[in-house]
Amino acid sequence: MTVWILITQNIYLIKNISQSLYGVNMISNPQIQKAVESLEADFRRAKALLKSQVSSAHDEHIEQVIQNLARALGLVLFASHDVVEITKKAEIEALRREMSIFDKPNLIMNSDESEFSSYDNRGIVEDDHRITLDIDGIVEEDISITQDVDDVVVQIKYGDDELLKCALHALNSLVLDHMITKERVHHEDMIPVLFNRLSLSKTEHRLIILRILQALVAQDDEHKEKMAEIGNLSILVKSLGRDLEEQQEAVGLLVSLSDVAAVRRRVGRIQGCIVMLVAISNGDDQMASHDAANLLNSLSGNTQYALHMAEASYFKPLVHYLNQGSDMSKILMATAISRMELTDQNRVNLGQYGVIEPLVKMFTTGNLEAKQSSLNALHNLSASKANVQCLIKSGIVATLLQLLFSVTSVLMTLREPASAILAKIAAQSEAGIVLVKQDVAQQMISLLHLTSLVIQCHLLEALNSIAARPNASKVRRKMKENGAVRLLLPFLTESRNTKIRNGALNLIYVLSNDMQGGELMEQLEEMHMNTLINVVSSSSTTDDEKAAATGILSNFPVSDKNVTDIFMRANLLPILVSILTTSTPTTPRLLSENVAAVFIRFTLPSDKKLQQFSAENGVINVLVKLLTCSSIVAKHRAATSLAQLSQNSLALRKSRKARWFSCAPPHPTDSFCQVHDGNCSTRSTFCLLKAGAVPPLVQILQGSEREADEVALSCLATLLHDEIWENGSNMLVKMSCVQPIIKILEEGISLKAQEKSLWILERIFSVEAYRVEYGESAQVVLIDLAQNGDSLLKPTVAKLLAQLELLQPQSSYF
Repeated sequence: MTVWILITQNIYLIKNISQSLYGVNMISNPQIQKAVESLEADFRRAKALLKSQVSSAHDEHIEQVIQNLARALGLVLFASHDVVEITKKAEIEALRREMSIFDKPNLIMNSDESEFSSYDNRGIVEDDHRITLDIDGIVEEDISITQDVDDVVVQIKYGDDELLKCALHALNSLVLDHMITKERVHHEDMIPVLFNRLSLSKTEHRLIILRILQALVAQDDEHKEKMAEIGNLSILVKSLGRDLEEQQEAVGLLVSLSDVAAVRRRVGRIQGCIVMLVAISNGDDQMASHDAANLLNSLSGNTQYALHMAEASYFKPLVHYLNQGSDMSKILMATAISRMELTDQNRVNLGQYGVIEPLVKMFTTGNLEAKQSSLNALHNLSASKANVQCLIKSGIVATLLQLLFSVTSVLMTLREPASAILAKIAAQSEAGIVLVKQDVAQQMISLLHLTSLVIQCHLLEALNSIAARPNASKVRRKMKENGAVRLLLPFLTESRNTKIRNGALNLIYVLSNDMQGGELMEQLEEMHMNTLINVVSSSSTTDDEKAAATGILSNFPVSDKNVTDIFMRANLLPILVSILTTSTPTTPRLLSENVAAVFIRFTLPSDKKLQQFSAENGVINVLVKLLTCSSIVAKHRAATSLAQLSQNSLALRKSRKARWFSCAPPHPTDSFCQVHDGNCSTRSTFCLLKAGAVPPLVQILQGSEREADEVALSCLATLLHDEIWENGSNMLVKMSCVQPIIKILEEGISLKAQEKSLWILERIFSVEAYRVEYGESAQVVLIDLAQNGDSLLKPTVAKLLAQLELLQPQSSYF
């Protein structure tokens, strides 16, 4: 305990020496500088040891610290004997003597042998960086340094955070001042010790360690070999994932080590290393980014590492190998591209880096393995529109078609990727024109039954894309003339592959859209219709398949009673009603549209029994649902069916007057319809009002889409028949229908919609109150139509203007 009291009581005195000497020009007096630095280092160790008064601080260690302080004080006094500014020299000498009591015999500074009472007769001799003191003994600086290094190593190995911090700073200074030889570094195992601490220490300590390691590397290449051990590199790689400053130091150190072959060979195998380097190279820190890019470049000499970089979306090495590598390297890179799970952006990036051209060259000039790997890679890249354009420019399309229709057995394995690429080309809106112009559709159809399932899928995908183009009418006509529908029908029953069945259904549907009259009947017999109905009713088929099958069924002429009878026998209507009743927002839009198209057949006004059957099976409720929650096409078709049903509502109504002469029980009061002036219901009279169809019809007129205006107006017009026009006018005004109709007149998108709008307004304006209420807002539009509108509209416009007393009945407009 006496030792601790000695240090504690004299801390101020020791500190005063250091502060006093800072006033001296130490640049001109290097002896003082070295003496002070030695004192400060020993002083820090003493303070650290003082803070950790625990049993782990061995007596020997304590004695060494005291001895070092005593020796340092002696050096300071001797080196500064001419400096008059230092006070209390006597006290300092007394303290040095007292500390020297703890000296061991083998240490050079001994209180019994040294006397500093007179400095004039002492001299300092410098030789080979050693300081010799002529004071009844010799003190050599390298012994002091040896003692310092020993302390530092011990503290780095075993010291707590505070001791470690001091030791690391001390070691950093020693290394930067070239005070430690490489032999001493190896002898003390400093590099393993530092890496061990690097894996366990906190951030501020790790930064110092990394800087020390960097300094050691800069001083001697032999240190690199020691650091190149896989365990050390693994510890170093962990620092790549830490904060920015540590990341900078770690990547900088790895770059310094990368000229060692073992480092390049090992570091890329460490899990996460390449991924982190790629992330750093893409980061905002310029220095770290530059270092990471350099390190990646160093590692890219290994093809496996180049592949790992590509998997991390760093493609430069891969592109380099594709352009300049060996044939095997090119195959390796192409195979990697074909297997990668690429994002759309990565596909675009690869195309921009220029991979299309070397891959096409591999396909056209390489051996079978090169052709296979390059085609598979191009297939993966062809999902990008920009890459498809590059493929077309490369001239590969003709070669792909030639390959597809080739009968050479050696090339048969290439058909799959070739057909896949052609399918991608066909799907691109602009690129697909190439296939349309080359008229390859019929050839593709002829191959369908001669190829594998995979190729069949790709061919059907390509054929659907080609046939669905608006400018492909000639292609569709040729396909139909050559019996394409008949060739496709077996796929509906024979294929268990969902994609193939769906592809065949879609293609038949596309072709059937162009078939007029009984043309479709010539292609499909009753057995085929039943097959389609089975697709619609089956729980094992997808919604997309149901949509295509229903679309084909909807293309049969609605007036053909034989088709209707087939549908009735197959119980098709309840099946379709069930599909839409249970539909959800995720139900494909095309399915709703095509079901609505089939309903038009079952609601023809010429067949009241069929209408009754439809109403009893809940068709009207489904139609109203379509008005509110589906596409504009489905709304158009639903409104068409509702208009057909509503045409017969007036004839089917049951008058209240007839009830006086009937023995049947009276209808409930809520069944009375104010428009039809009788007892109505959805199922018995198909009443729009009772079905709640009027509000959604008005919403169609108020909406931004205009495609269904005409049929919505036609549907509302059924409420304005001669016998009920006034009741219907009241209802439409009540439902705020007038302003939307005036808006449709003003926009003038559809002539027929304008005709319907004028007819409805003529009926409504027959009521004086409505002329007064709405005449002013309508007159501007009507006058404009009278002057600039279509000539077909002018007679009706003139009648309306006459109703509004804005035109004489004898006007030439009539």
